[in-house]
Amino acid sequence: MRSDWADLPEDLRNQIEAETGRIGQIVPASTGNHADIASTVHTAAGRVFVKAARKLADRDGPEVMSLRREAAINPAVREFAPRLRWQTETGGWLALGFDHIEGRRADFTAGSPDLETLAKIVHALQDASCPQTPMLAAERRWQKYTDSPAVFAGAALLHTDLNEDNLIIAEDGNAYVVDWAFVTRGAPWLELMMLMPWLIGAGHHPRDADAWASQFPAWAGAPPEALNAFTAGYAAHWSNAAQARPDEWVTRHAALIGTWAAYRLEEYP
Repeated sequence: MRSDWADLPEDLRNQIEAETGRIGQIVPASTGNHADIASTVHTAAGRVFVKAARKLADRDGPEVMSLRREAAINPAVREFAPRLRWQTETGGWLALGFDHIEGRRADFTAGSPDLETLAKIVHALQDASCPQTPMLAAERRWQKYTDSPAVFAGAALLHTDLNEDNLIIAEDGNAYVVDWAFVTRGAPWLELMMLMPWLIGAGHHPRDADAWASQFPAWAGAPPEALNAFTAGYAAHWSNAAQARPDEWVTRHAALIGTWAAYRLEEYP
């Protein structure tokens, strides 16, 4: 659950205003759950998107670690992502300020031109070199999915959460990828795997989502046993998550992944 802006320590609010200028309006983001605060702040100089997270008593918690990954990767992904303007840390909180992007969420339904935009971004990500900044490693992140997690290792730069909310189409037609909280280094086909529930959720049959992913050499050439191992582990993980935490979005995501798994493991036993 998100915190209120008033929950920020006064010192941190003062430091943020030292970066942005006097804040006249604060508009919380309607989606996302990887930070305690995610809001657009309106100032005389324009708008800034601010994300902030509270540390645990004795160390960084998962939300703070995700913000540190976002801050570290930002200079290397400026081709795709809004610019990180500043970061500040005080009172057990970390805050980041990004360029605000005015635009709409992407549309992944069949026939949408945004699918071509998505494909261009995935191709560009697959061609990009992966910087040596702090990020998750696929073989450790998903090691519980299989007895041989080394099949998930690789040198590709992976966003791993390219859903419709995280691809913003700006008014000038440019596209921006936001929320790099789970940036990962790993096998390139994993980016396509993580797209499957989002494509199915947008109305694509799993077979059509599979065919769409086949335009990428990383997917077409991926070891079938690795795809199956990840699919089985992915579905089991989210099924367990839905039983333990029956939030609507968790239940829906688990069902989408289950739909993909039923197709994949039957079609490619």
